[in-house]
Amino acid sequence: MTKITLISTITAAMITTASAEFSMGDMFKDMKEASTSMSKDMKDSIGSVKDGAVETSKSAERTITNVSADVKDVSVKVSDDLKTAELNSSKDFTGTVTDLADDTKESVKSTTTDLKDSGTIATKDMKETATSLSTDATVTVKTVSADTTKNVTTVSKDASTSVKTISSDLNSSANSLSNNATASIKTATDNATATAKTVTTEASATAKDVTKSANDSVKTATTSVKESVETVTTEAGATAKTVSDNAADTSKTAVDSASDTAKDSK
Repeated sequence: MTKITLISTITAAMITTASAEFSMGDMFKDMKEASTSMSKDMKDSIGSVKDGAVETSKSAERTITNVSADVKDVSVKVSDDLKTAELNSSKDFTGTVTDLADDTKESVKSTTTDLKDSGTIATKDMKETATSLSTDATVTVKTVSADTTKNVTTVSKDASTSVKTISSDLNSSANSLSNNATASIKTATDNATATAKTVTTEASATAKDVTKSANDSVKTATTSVKESVETVTTEAGATAKTVSDNAADTSKTAVDSASDTAKDSK
């Protein structure tokens, strides 16, 4: 307050000094009015400040009260929400655990049932497979046995037929060889006989011709005929022997060939 008055005085003095037209009375009057006005303004200001402070205090109190109430409500609400959330979480967890337990139980039950069904099906399939394999094996063995029997019978029949055929062929060959040998021997004998007859006839004719000739000629002819007869006889004997030997060799060769053929066929 004093500072304000002093400032006002100095200001007024400066104004007074600057404006010589104002009088001292007017100056003091103005200063008094100014001081009074300033005092009232300050009083009003202080009152306003006081009222503002009181109002602020009341507002702060109301605000604090409201905030406290709001905080309390919020705390209660949060607590209720937390409790509700906890209850819901507990219920959800319980429900989840229960559902999980039920699902696990159903899964185990379903798995057990599936395993049981699978085991039953596998057992049936294995049994059917074993039965099918056994049946197939039996059929296969029977088929193989029947085929083997047929093959053995066929081979036996073929072997018998082959042996009979070979035996017949050997008999035919032996008969043919024997017939051929007999025919050859007979032909050789006939040829030797014919040759001997021819030689004898020619010798007789020659002898007759020689007898009709002179004595020397007769002697010579007789000697020649004798030599010729001896030669012819010797040659005829040699020829007959050669033919006989050849026939014997041919017969022996044929018999040996037939024996070898029979051995090879066996």
